[in-house]
Amino acid sequence: MNTFKNYVTGAWVTGDGEGQALYNAVTGELLGAASSKGIDFASVLEYGRKVGNPALRRMTFHERGNMLKALALHLQKHLEKFYAISYQSGATKADSWIDIEGGIGNLFANASLRRKLPDEPFCIDGESHNLGRHNSFMATHILVPKEGVAIHINAFNFPVWGMLEKIAVNLLAGVPAVVKPATVTCYLTEAVVREIIASGILPEGSLQLICGSAGDMLDHVGSQDVVTFTGSAVTGLKLRSHPAILAESVPFNMEADSLNCIVLGEDVMPGQPEWDIFIKEIRKEMTVKAGQKCTAVRRIFVPESKMEDVWKAITASLSQTVIGNPLNEKVRMGSLAGETQRKEVRTQVQKLLASSQLIYGSLEDVSVIDADPQKGAFISPLLLLNDQPFVHSAPHEVEAFGPVSTIMPYKGMEEAIELSKKGRGSLCSSIVTADEKIARSYVLGAATYHGRILILNEACAKESTGHGSPLPLLVHGGPGRAGGGEEMGGLRGVKHYMQRVAVQGSPGMIRAVTSVHQPNAPGKDPGQHPFRKYYEELAIGDQLVTEKRLITAEDIDRFADLSGDHFYAHLQDTDFSGTMFEKQVAHGYFIMSAAAGLFVDSYEKNPVLLNYGIDELRFTKPVYAGTSVYVRFTCKEKLPQDKKEDTDIAKGIVKWLVEIFDESEEPVVGIATILTMVARKDLS
Repeated sequence: MNTFKNYVTGAWVTGDGEGQALYNAVTGELLGAASSKGIDFASVLEYGRKVGNPALRRMTFHERGNMLKALALHLQKHLEKFYAISYQSGATKADSWIDIEGGIGNLFANASLRRKLPDEPFCIDGESHNLGRHNSFMATHILVPKEGVAIHINAFNFPVWGMLEKIAVNLLAGVPAVVKPATVTCYLTEAVVREIIASGILPEGSLQLICGSAGDMLDHVGSQDVVTFTGSAVTGLKLRSHPAILAESVPFNMEADSLNCIVLGEDVMPGQPEWDIFIKEIRKEMTVKAGQKCTAVRRIFVPESKMEDVWKAITASLSQTVIGNPLNEKVRMGSLAGETQRKEVRTQVQKLLASSQLIYGSLEDVSVIDADPQKGAFISPLLLLNDQPFVHSAPHEVEAFGPVSTIMPYKGMEEAIELSKKGRGSLCSSIVTADEKIARSYVLGAATYHGRILILNEACAKESTGHGSPLPLLVHGGPGRAGGGEEMGGLRGVKHYMQRVAVQGSPGMIRAVTSVHQPNAPGKDPGQHPFRKYYEELAIGDQLVTEKRLITAEDIDRFADLSGDHFYAHLQDTDFSGTMFEKQVAHGYFIMSAAAGLFVDSYEKNPVLLNYGIDELRFTKPVYAGTSVYVRFTCKEKLPQDKKEDTDIAKGIVKWLVEIFDESEEPVVGIATILTMVARKDLS
């Protein structure tokens, strides 16, 4: 019998004993067994902390991001192998695409975040704050990688996506992971981890895998560790209440199954595009992954006058769903992940039937192709109806984790909002409407009880990723029953694995720590014009103070004619009484252009390739004709750029602080951050 192994402390090991038997969800055949018995979990966590963590902490965000990109490209070469294994879990090709390629997509998406982060192992978090009257004392916040491990306890429904979407974030943050997938589908997770380890892309200790029970692992967590859990709210509560997690104040992120809902707007009528969109979305949410998604639609809210039309349309749509062996191209819904899951779904549906009626499907019988409905964990889509959703609580409390949804009526948008909240916190909700007022009312009314809300109509339907699709750049989680946590979310997710610390000191010291020029820090003599330096030669704080330029009325007139901007304040003959200005004032953009004329090193070629843009441009004080201005020009920050092709010029982006002064010198008349693309000296 095949034994699925664990990867811990740098080696593939087999757990003691027979372990848990694992079966093909489609045929019922024995695949093998998995066990983690005998593993020293204290050593596993310590290995991650002592070996994986230092290696990742030494890397910069850009190095970690490129590591994720390389890993994603490597895994794409093995898709055929992963798909073949995924079919054994009952997943169709479309289901597997979400799990496998969706997971790899998370690696790519998080890899791209490196462009928003410095080429450092840490980052600044938010704005800096001046704390002294004489500008010699300030503070900022930085985020540094925690010194522990990320422990991911995942659900059975997405054995690849569930792992990759989580480790992508902690690896980018600089923290190693111990992944414990649900044992019933761990054979697919194991196959992916084998390829990850074999690639040699990750530093040793960055990733460990447990294919059996988590044992006493949580007994050994510390304050620098992070625990994430995906699964039932009941299990999540037990884990969150673990004595070690409470005693050590271990961050615990929980994403629990929730009773998500979809609402049909009162404006939508049969024959409208939104009507068909609504029916299609429900069928998809009930049948994709055989309804085994934490985000699947469990509650359907419909205006009471349209109830019969809607449930008839849903049943007609569900009747067209071909169920059976996912290897058959005609099949659109496979099996549940195993017989245990089928028994659990039937048990939960019986609870729902105490107050609801079954209007489509059968608990016991299902028609399948290319498979045995009894040997495989097949079940029919089940649509229930409950016509008193304010009287009966079961539809808002009981979740059958399969292709099961309950349709319920509402009167008016206030009732729809109240019903949505009866789930006591959900991962997501959708409203299908073409009416902007209805959409606004629902979103603002229901937002406090949901982690994500999709407004679906004809305008976005073709590009919409759908109700049940969490995205790497959006937060995934929800309040209350949904766990109260957040996953992914772009940079928001990365911060879960980092320690935020306030740093106080002089502007010069804060600049030295952060590698970002701070206001009021002393400038550095660049030795030559900064534009004559290559990227790697530039030092943060290199500063140029320019000559002065007199701004004349003729300059302002010519700029008005050249730009076409003849706003009254820029004209000499304006009556300025009752305005904010004393007399003709220079265009802000002219002052910025004049500033560029002062700080740009002209005529000769230099390493500056081009002007990349302007951030945070502000005009803070009027400049009148007859005023002289000058610029303090400082190297603020440097960001490397990757070559897209081998023939590309090696380069990076340099941010410059531009401070424009008049004769009074304080305050500035204008301030901006300009970006230039600068060549590297080493073009290899």
